[in-house]
Amino acid sequence: MSRYSPAEIEPKWQQAWDEAGTFEARRSDDKPKYYVLEMFPYPSGRIHIGHVRNYTMGDVVARYKLATGHSVLHPMGWDAFGMPAENAAMASGGHPKDWTYSNIADMRGQMKPLGLSIDWSREFATCDPDYYGQQQALFLDFLEKGLVYRKNAVVNWDPVDMTVLANEQVENGRGWRSGALVERRELTQWFFRISDYSEELLEAIEGLDDWPAKVKAMQANWIGKSRGLQFAFSTSDAPEGFDRIEVYTTRPDTLMGASFVGISPDHPLARALERDNDEIAAFNADCRRMGTSEEELETAEKRGFDTGITVRHPFDTSWELPVYIANFILMDYGTGAIFGCPAHDQRDLEFARKYELPVSTVYAPAMGEEGTFILPEEGGPAYVPPKQETVRYIKGFAGEEAQTGEQGVDAAIAFCEENGVGQGVTKFRLRDWGLSRQRYWGCPIPVVHCETCGVVPEKKENLPVRLPDDVSFDQPGNPLDRHPSWRDVSCPACGAAAKRETDTMDTFVDSSWYFARFTAPRAETPTDLAEAEYWMNVDQYIGGIEHAILHLLYSRFFARAMQMTGHLPAKSSEPFNALFTQGMVTHAIYKTTGADGRPVYHYPEDVELKDGKALLRADGSEVEVIPSAKMSKSKNNVVDPVAIIGQYGADTARWFVLSDSPPERDVEWTASGAEAANKHLARVFRIASEAAASEAPAKPGDEDLLREMHKAIHDVTQGIESFGFNAAIARLYAFTSTLSKAEAGGEAKRQAARALAQLMSPMTPHLAEELWALLGGEGLIANAPWPVADEAMMVEDTVTLPIQVNGKRRAEIAVPKDMDKGEVEKTALAHHAVVKALDGAEPKKVIVVPGRIVNVVI
Repeated sequence: MSRYSPAEIEPKWQQAWDEAGTFEARRSDDKPKYYVLEMFPYPSGRIHIGHVRNYTMGDVVARYKLATGHSVLHPMGWDAFGMPAENAAMASGGHPKDWTYSNIADMRGQMKPLGLSIDWSREFATCDPDYYGQQQALFLDFLEKGLVYRKNAVVNWDPVDMTVLANEQVENGRGWRSGALVERRELTQWFFRISDYSEELLEAIEGLDDWPAKVKAMQANWIGKSRGLQFAFSTSDAPEGFDRIEVYTTRPDTLMGASFVGISPDHPLARALERDNDEIAAFNADCRRMGTSEEELETAEKRGFDTGITVRHPFDTSWELPVYIANFILMDYGTGAIFGCPAHDQRDLEFARKYELPVSTVYAPAMGEEGTFILPEEGGPAYVPPKQETVRYIKGFAGEEAQTGEQGVDAAIAFCEENGVGQGVTKFRLRDWGLSRQRYWGCPIPVVHCETCGVVPEKKENLPVRLPDDVSFDQPGNPLDRHPSWRDVSCPACGAAAKRETDTMDTFVDSSWYFARFTAPRAETPTDLAEAEYWMNVDQYIGGIEHAILHLLYSRFFARAMQMTGHLPAKSSEPFNALFTQGMVTHAIYKTTGADGRPVYHYPEDVELKDGKALLRADGSEVEVIPSAKMSKSKNNVVDPVAIIGQYGADTARWFVLSDSPPERDVEWTASGAEAANKHLARVFRIASEAAASEAPAKPGDEDLLREMHKAIHDVTQGIESFGFNAAIARLYAFTSTLSKAEAGGEAKRQAARALAQLMSPMTPHLAEELWALLGGEGLIANAPWPVADEAMMVEDTVTLPIQVNGKRRAEIAVPKDMDKGEVEKTALAHHAVVKALDGAEPKKVIVVPGRIVNVVI
């Protein structure tokens, strides 16, 4: 070819890789292994430029590791169950399976032109019966080991999607998908005993050396270890059986500032009271329609219902506190009951002021630090310093001397224990994982309910328990509940009439072990231990920080559970050795105002940038530009990678998303940036073509070019190893410029151009293959060993020294690095600029700093 043509190059080399099986993962006892994995996508139907960035990062690592002699596993699959498919089926009258597999086909077709080094032979979707059948086998093994159980629990209920939602799926009190106001209901649910692993999961975080510190902190906070006091208030005028209210508090040092006791609307006492009191029942029902996120509880108006019950303070039985049902207390943390200390908790203070309850300060800033401190009871805000801060206790348990909050808590626990008021205990915020979902498009829970035998596990030989295809979504709710030929079965234990469990598993279950299945995706058990022993752990995991808590925490629990049940080797309790969280790809939003006053958002291809303005191509009218916004379909600021590949080629898209900023930061996609990247790749093609055709003999500049080549090899290798892809690309830009200007012979230029092609191959694999062939490289560049920098070639034989005369720079000299100081001095004094400055005089002093500078004083 006479010019760079991605449309010709890219399909050709993709076909060559496929025919050679270049990227099929193979075990080899003679090679180290490397497992790189990007978080697998949900098959929504379209990939976006953010996918391109994510998968290109993983591809760079995979190709580099292949070149450095590793057996590489780089698989791809689909996180395919979930509500969107069901919602689409309800909207269109179709079937979730058809919608999902159609989207998978579309997205696979969009991804393959990117030239990713994926072993497509290992591909699976979590909605494949072969996959979820093995997930059911895992469930049964977990059940046998006591890692799964069933109980009644208060859950978030979406009345539109008619399913349970995790707390994190409730946004501003509404379901994350439907937008419906969420209710709290008590249902019988299946749970994983993840809380049994709280301490282990927390302690192991410190060993995750190659995880981002931010992610580790988020996980630690979510697990939420705390030391506090558990004790009980004695009640007065409470219903029978409720003579005590158990409370857990992490701030027992504030007990002397107690003002009221609050209980959750789901507390057993609140439920008992609502049975005989319509007002309480209505209040509790209203509270249960609130969201349960921390943000929701913090920002909601604080409301309470005075039950008329009182409790006695443990240190003064004449001191009575009212008991309120309060809308900001959750049943699933602590005991579902608190004592309110308004002076030192803002929520308690808002509540106390609303219901005119006492406010009493327990501690204040340490002496000399009050400043403009206003007591909470005198109108100031709640005083809530960090526990590490020194405070002055006014009503403490260890005198009034200044001490930290942590010391105050310890003193309070010790005092309460000595006086028989409760016990110091350690608790965790992490709750057991409720996995039941009342929907069709998920992995069926493989148990049967028998009136005689109770809950009976399905026999493994009957797995998978397949979802029935003949379902309809013409009415709300789970169609499995009304499918008698699927629901009604014989008991696996006694053969009597029984019913299947119609709840399906939370989709987080599907993504909590897929990385292990990739090691042997066609095995007839969840994993093949020999394959898992070889390929696990994932050496490099890549994905968005939005998965920093739940997905990663659940995967860490699953790895431990799979070890216990014999499905993973002992080394894999932590499944991901290294984690990288990439930034987003952003794009400007183009907005005008419609005739109805509402905003109208325009696609980038409909806008022309001219003379510093953004104009609509249709009529030339100016549009408002909102720069660097997160790509969103609702704002039409998305960029279709398929269109980019059609216009510029996959290598241009890959090069641009890697080059413009560090991979952990956001990158803004711009048409000008993509065009510049394409022009650079065309320039590389031209330079390499000229080198291939050069017949110039060896020249003095050959060694200089090869020296720069080895420097580039060193720097690009370091860049890739450290995830500094943008730094590696910056170095490649510089080396390309050096090669284009080099006064060197044809063979030296070809050697340098071949090295350039190899260094670019992880980022622009198609162009690299074309240049490799053009320059006489042997075989596929994808199989070629990575170039190694010659340390000797990077050592400069000469050094350039500036010469200063009376502190002013006059000249510079190039001298051998090992030249004697006396010789350096002679050479400097002989320079014509120094001779002219001396004007026949002798210098008073000459100072030679080896390798740095020569100072001449006259």
